Amino acid sequence: MDAKLEQFSSKMEKTVETLKEEYSTIRAGRANPHLLDKLKVDYYGQPSALQSVANVSVPEARVILIQPWESKLIKEIEKAIINSDLGLNPSNDGKIIRLTFPELTEERRKDLVKDVKKRAEGAKVAVRNIRRDANEVFKKQNKASEISEDEFKHLEDTVQKITDHFIAEIERIMEDKSKEILTV
Repeated sequence: MDAKLEQFSSKMEKTVETLKEEYSTIRAGRANPHLLDKLKVDYYGQPSALQSVANVSVPEARVILIQPWESKLIKEIEKAIINSDLGLNPSNDGKIIRLTFPELTEERRKDLVKDVKKRAEGAKVAVRNIRRDANEVFKKQNKASEISEDEFKHLEDTVQKITDHFIAEIERIMEDKSKEILTV
């Protein structure tokens, strides 16, 4: 594959990976420790990832346990969870923080599916923008007589096939996540 094509394909792949990461933070009724991945805790004045200051485990389907390495971090971790957009109320026994996930309501599930679709649409737009950029690069090369008209058409077709592949991948990921959310 042409080096330029490889570069644009790689950018599209990164867009899909970013979407997968975003989806891992959307809760679907079950406790998922990845929900806490973006959470930062004030650790001696430094914002630190929760996983670097505590042990995070999922003992039951709708419970996450957070066991800080130092007991004085409990207040900081609770504060980070309350200030986040997770909508969870932590409870602690002095050693462990317990996050219990309530059953999602039908309305909340539908809102989450809308969010999933919106994020997928954003990823598709990003992939299409990469396609546009690729076509512009090849068009300039064609005008500068660096590539022939046939090569230009071939590159344009290849970029479209790559784009179609990643759009289909985004659709599949979106459908899977939507099903996961709507499954009670």
